[in-house]
Amino acid sequence: MSKTLQAHENIEKDDKGASVFSQIRRYRLMQICAITALGLFASLTVARNITFVIFSVGLTCLVLALGLAYKHKVQASAYTLLTSMSVMLFSLALTGAALFDLAVLGYPGLLIFAAILGGVGLFISMLLFVIAQCVLLSWLTLQGFITPHIPSLSWSHLIFILVIFVVTGFSVYILVRDIKKLTVSLKKTNAKIQQSRAEVEHLAHHDTLTNLPNRFYGEILFEKSLQAAQSNKQQLALLFIDLDNFKPVNDALGHAAGDKLLQQLTQRLSETLESNHHLIRFGGDEFLVLAPFTINTSQLDGLAEALISQCASVFEILHNQVVVSASLGIATAPNDGQDFKQLCRKADIAMYRAKQDGRNTYHFYDESLDKATDDKFQMLQRLRPAISAQQFELYYQPMIDLRSGNISTVEALLRWPQSDGSMIGPDQFIPIAESGGLINELGTWVLQEACKYCALQRQNGLSGLRVAVNLSVMQFKSGHLQDIVAKALTDSSLPPEALELELTESLLIDDTDQIQLQLLKLSELGISIAIDDFGTGYSNLGYLRDFNAAKLKIDRSFIRCLSQDNQDEPLVKAIINMAHSLGLQTVAEGVEDKSTLDKLIEMGCDIGQGYYWSKPLPGSEISDFLNSKMVDPTCLKSSPLD
Repeated sequence: MSKTLQAHENIEKDDKGASVFSQIRRYRLMQICAITALGLFASLTVARNITFVIFSVGLTCLVLALGLAYKHKVQASAYTLLTSMSVMLFSLALTGAALFDLAVLGYPGLLIFAAILGGVGLFISMLLFVIAQCVLLSWLTLQGFITPHIPSLSWSHLIFILVIFVVTGFSVYILVRDIKKLTVSLKKTNAKIQQSRAEVEHLAHHDTLTNLPNRFYGEILFEKSLQAAQSNKQQLALLFIDLDNFKPVNDALGHAAGDKLLQQLTQRLSETLESNHHLIRFGGDEFLVLAPFTINTSQLDGLAEALISQCASVFEILHNQVVVSASLGIATAPNDGQDFKQLCRKADIAMYRAKQDGRNTYHFYDESLDKATDDKFQMLQRLRPAISAQQFELYYQPMIDLRSGNISTVEALLRWPQSDGSMIGPDQFIPIAESGGLINELGTWVLQEACKYCALQRQNGLSGLRVAVNLSVMQFKSGHLQDIVAKALTDSSLPPEALELELTESLLIDDTDQIQLQLLKLSELGISIAIDDFGTGYSNLGYLRDFNAAKLKIDRSFIRCLSQDNQDEPLVKAIINMAHSLGLQTVAEGVEDKSTLDKLIEMGCDIGQGYYWSKPLPGSEISDFLNSKMVDPTCLKSSPLD
């Protein structure tokens, strides 16, 4: 659309320019007709006989040409003027001294008229016409058809010569003046073009919001900075800055606030840098800094800390105080390479490691980060076909009611068997499936398989068996989780009360209306909710109340050391008491020995899970274990307060 508008604007400008030129040409034509008519009128006062007749006819033609020009018939007017004047001069020469007549002096004026009033075609036509007339005069004289008559000098001749000189001089004057104006106009136009070219080049090389060099120009600056650093026997660092929580600013205050923040941050970062440093806007909320340094990287440590400090300071944005932070990755040339794009990638990898380290910090690139990235990429490439081919397997680990010793629930745990007999655990591939957008498909399969397995076991006599399935935070993003769960229950004919969904505390902090609505709908289906790995995340009681959970699973890191020391015992007891006060059952993960079990029973823990009873087993093997234990359907209905 913009290109079309620009094309229309260019056409309008061209049309306007052509109109102005036509108007100037018409104005010049009227001037020449007028000055020439005045000259002929002056000549008429002294003309006699045939000369008077010729001047009278010429004056009539000039008036006609002037009228045509006045009516905007410029082309017809120009041809009328030039043709009539040429014929008039030819007639005067023919009745006078032929080629030696004073009238011949008017021919140069006609050629000047042609140059002013028309293009190349008109000028060449008039030039050939004048030459033809001169040749004709010469031939007629040489053949004796006419006899040149040289009159004696009189004042009328002087007037005629003066008229020719005035008209010719006036024509030369306006021609030269137009040429000068054109030259000045061309100079101004050229200056504007140069200025526009400089502005376009600046826009092509700089970010419009911050006026910083953009990514394209950043590569040019990198090459120049690297050459300068090498000539000074220095190295060049590329620091990749990414704001950690910029999106909430845009979401809460609007994009105008985000733009203000970036502009203020640009000013602060620029004031922090030295004259030989370059700040570049890489895109969005990402910035690059090019900084030469000596072999000692302590300079870079100080620079990185200063940049992070500036990012973490308070910003006044639209009457609001805004605080963000930044993660920073550093790659150096020539140690990590000398290609700009490659160094940006490596600094980006280091930056993500800084985010993993807790954000608001920095990290240097090293090869191990690249290997980890390559390994993740390779696993992602293998994950896609593995999910399509359903190459995964569900293992199950029982949960034991600590009062009765009966099995209450089995937790479905995903495994990825390999062709060489090895097994890839979920801690390795689940994060990759989440970041790669594969977790919804994989999670749906897990739900379907777990529900089918539990329904089959209930049909085979274990009527009270329940199954617990872990959910990823990403499965809530689509907004259709309740529909997926409902379909899995319907397809497997599993009653909703037999399904338990385990959610990590990380979901608690993502407190959006969409998630709350889905949790409510899941509860309405009759499904129970359990909080997994409690104690390792946010542990906010207010969030727990909103979850409408039935169980609280204490993370294995607190349970594992209970038999060795008493350091975590008060914390575990506090979690159990807190859960009971909220009406929640507690599940202790990672129970591996009897002494730990005894302590948990003493503290009042409801359910245990761990290697003390069974490691996770495939569905075919866990069935034998389940049949050896009595599954008590009532153990789940009892409250710890009963």
